[in-house]
Amino acid sequence: MTLAKFTSIYLIFVGLLIGIIAVLPVLFPGKQLFIDNFWVMFGFLAGITYVAYMLVDIGIKRDPEVGIMAIMGSIAVKMIFCMAFVLIYSIKTKGIGTVFLLNFFSLYLLFSVFEVYCLLRNLRHQNLK
Repeated sequence: MTLAKFTSIYLIFVGLLIGIIAVLPVLFPGKQLFIDNFWVMFGFLAGITYVAYMLVDIGIKRDPEVGIMAIMGSIAVKMIFCMAFVLIYSIKTKGIGTVFLLNFFSLYLLFSVFEVYCLLRNLRHQNLK
């Protein structure tokens, strides 16, 4: 999968998530579903996922035999940056609530599953060659 194709599929995925997030408060009025700075967290996770995929794509194109190391490295870097985000958020806002944890981990899971799915598609196409 080329980077241009991934970018278009990724933008569709992000647009779908934004649509679902916009509809949820309408479906559940009166309940706090999202933290105050939700869009900052969403943008951070969306950006770090895109950067991680770009790093893997560059690593696989340079040397396909080292591709697995690039994948593991990008996932580790993404996790470290996400842990730093949670640390900074918890220091800035006194105490982490359940809403933050649900927001963060659901977004982290969704973006990670999408990234791994696209990476597996890349590896599958390499094995067919």
